[in-house]
Amino acid sequence: MIAASRVTVIGGGLAGCEAAFQLGKRGIDVDLWEMRPGRATEAHKTDRLAELVCSNSFRDNSTRTAVGLLKDEMRALDSLVMRVADRVCVPAGSALAVDRVAFAEGVESEIAAIGRIRVVREEAVDVPAGGVTIVASGPLTSEPLCESLTELLGCGRLYFYDAISPIVTATSIDMDIAFRAARYGRGGDDYINCPLDEEQYGRLVTEISAAEKMPAKSFERCLYFEGCMPVEELARRGRLTLAFGPMKPVGLVDPRSRTRPFAVVQLRQDDRAGSLYGMVGFQTKMTYPEQRRVFRMIPGLGGAEFVRLGSLHRNTFIDSPRCMTKALTVRGRNDLFVGGQLVGVEGYVESAATGLLCGINASRVARGQQPVCPPSTTALGALAAYVTEPTRKHFQPMNANYGLFPPLETRARGREKRLALGQRANRHLHQWMAEAGLTDSTRVF
Repeated sequence: MIAASRVTVIGGGLAGCEAAFQLGKRGIDVDLWEMRPGRATEAHKTDRLAELVCSNSFRDNSTRTAVGLLKDEMRALDSLVMRVADRVCVPAGSALAVDRVAFAEGVESEIAAIGRIRVVREEAVDVPAGGVTIVASGPLTSEPLCESLTELLGCGRLYFYDAISPIVTATSIDMDIAFRAARYGRGGDDYINCPLDEEQYGRLVTEISAAEKMPAKSFERCLYFEGCMPVEELARRGRLTLAFGPMKPVGLVDPRSRTRPFAVVQLRQDDRAGSLYGMVGFQTKMTYPEQRRVFRMIPGLGGAEFVRLGSLHRNTFIDSPRCMTKALTVRGRNDLFVGGQLVGVEGYVESAATGLLCGINASRVARGQQPVCPPSTTALGALAAYVTEPTRKHFQPMNANYGLFPPLETRARGREKRLALGQRANRHLHQWMAEAGLTDSTRVF
């Protein structure tokens, strides 16, 4: 194995920035390629590194969920994304949510402070034929780079459709109708809730179903990720689907009526100043005029001022089980890594986590060492195992979840099982870190 003087990272999203940070702090020089602003995407609005294009939420922040455990593992490995997210968080109950502008600024500041990362504002149209390289260009990878990667991998590419929720100004929300609360009081009054009675809910579902939608291209099938389903697709599945999904009223009581609403639309703070709120779970492919018309039917949003409307875009990922190793290297080429949503993980945290693993391993390969992977009993290891298991058929993107973990040696259920899985993961992660020489992960080389 030959040591490398510089590493190429393609993509300035969460995974690419995380990978570049891990390399730079270990004394490796990096060229971080980002095609914006020269070439725009369907979803990005700025030229910032690590721009959050969908929600501002990194989801649950406790180890009762696998994504919470994954965050803790990333913190133990000195993750750039977790470092900044924890610093610029906004109220979100039991979830970790961030001010998206402050987050991107924080990531750029940390990247600049390393001193070894050169940001190249050009489109990478080919995967380099040699040299240590990480491709983390994300689900909106440009067509030339997609073609180059697909040809190199020889295993094809797949896609699904993702949708973005609208954002409204706080001052346009009618607080004489809406009320502040978090489910079961977790987080106090972190969310704004728009309550609907059964009749209002029924009218809203009818209008969502009937509204004009943005059509897919004639040659494409709309394959949605289950964790980010458009509201109109949920409405199509049944009248009460939304009431048991993003509009479920469980754990919420309207302080005026002292009763639980039939359904609610929750709004989550989107910036540190509390001037913007995103509609939780209201991803949509409705046309812009229809979004304004239909969503203003929601009690409390009659005069809503939309600073961002929902949209639909196609996300590309590769058939990782056919062509990737658990260390996230391409089979047959130990110096080429693929990270982020391209490998078939879904979610900000999962994307950044794979970038972190790519960065650690690329630094090892650059120094002439073998790449490593945490055991599948950890959240990061379980995720890597899922996306690279060669026998897996009908591969689709996946969030971190406890269902990916190997079973416990003893029987347990519910909360007790999750606690035991988390404790085992924590123990095994630190054992692996010691074996891999990662216990001093915060030191800048």
